[in-house]
Amino acid sequence: MADETEKIVAQGLLYDFYGSLLTAHQQKIYELAVYNDFSLSEIAEAEQVSKQAVHDLLRRTTAILESYEERLHMIRRFQKIEALCGEAERAAAQDGAAPDAARQMYLTSIQRIREELTDGI
Repeated sequence: MADETEKIVAQGLLYDFYGSLLTAHQQKIYELAVYNDFSLSEIAEAEQVSKQAVHDLLRRTTAILESYEERLHMIRRFQKIEALCGEAERAAAQDGAAPDAARQMYLTSIQRIREELTDGI
């Protein structure tokens, strides 16, 4: 079950970052499968195509999204920056680590970085 959940999260991240690079048709089918949890049969019926056509399109679309990540590494960079923000936030939140005004400035800056990272995804 954990593997399936991780797979769904990974598919969601790929789509969040690179989905806008897909065709409208690829986006629609991928969203039905991943976000709406439609079966291949349900998608095939709705789109009036074969189950095999849906399966092939999903496989190709997933490969396309994965190839974008292999080339651009946006998700990996996002996760690394998010982890660094978490480390900085924990450091700033420690008692006595910095005067209150400086600590608040650190925490505000970290929040602004996070907002910038997630803007548009």
